[in-house]
Amino acid sequence: MTRKSTRFRKGFTLIELVITTVIMIIVGFVIGAVMVDGQIGWNTMYEHIHSDVVTDGYVARKKFDNVMRNASRSQFELADDGSWIEVYYYSDASSAIIDRYAYFYVADGNLNLEYGELSPKKEIDTETICGNVSECIFKQAGTSLQMMLTLDDGIQTKSIVTSAVAHNL
Repeated sequence: MTRKSTRFRKGFTLIELVITTVIMIIVGFVIGAVMVDGQIGWNTMYEHIHSDVVTDGYVARKKFDNVMRNASRSQFELADDGSWIEVYYYSDASSAIIDRYAYFYVADGNLNLEYGELSPKKEIDTETICGNVSECIFKQAGTSLQMMLTLDDGIQTKSIVTSAVAHNL
């Protein structure tokens, strides 16, 4: 009787190493593709959140709210087509008469705010609140004043609707 001697070899065969290497390369490519896709998505979202349109919309909403809260409830002028609004307010808390105005309007794609004295009517300052304005409409809704603003920078379009109630009599 012949006996075959079987030896147990330690290690892996060349075929096992090649198969394992190929599997590891495929897994590495899949993980890399997922990471790249995640980074592209994150960059896209970051650009949308921090774009000029979003920042300008936030600034316009805050400025409109601040000015309207100081305005007189009973005295304001609104264009028939809603293209501008002029509100009147007190220059300081101790003032007994309304002596100032704030005038919101759009010119050359910018939302502007003009401040001035009422009697005699004299402009004090004009500031550009935001750019990229494609449409802006002001209107009254009950006791509140509203601004519907559309911003478009060619890449992103954002519509902002803000409403504020004048607090002064």
